[in-house]
Amino acid sequence: MRRFVKLARTSDLAPGQKMRVEYEGIPVGLFNIEGTYYAIEDICTHDGGPLVDGELQGNVIACPRHGARFDVRTGRVCSLPAYRPVPTYQVRIENGYVLIAPREET
Repeated sequence: MRRFVKLARTSDLAPGQKMRVEYEGIPVGLFNIEGTYYAIEDICTHDGGPLVDGELQGNVIACPRHGARFDVRTGRVCSLPAYRPVPTYQVRIENGYVLIAPREET
């Protein structure tokens, strides 16, 4: 079982906002979508660009380099040129803090 790490306060991220955090040396995009927090690896699977620098529209983030789009809730690819999903993280809220851990491989 992976350990959960405290990475931000819930007050650091208003609905519709995003921020870059780090989990054990890996860049992670943290998103607040209508009061629910999501976390994905902050690396575009098309060319390795940082996703958090892109535009967030609803629950979809666009890579600023070539426009690949991903659903931040699931990591699913929404448009080319990417074709592989982005890894997602488990998110927990405890005492006003956002904690994340990698999803277990199945």
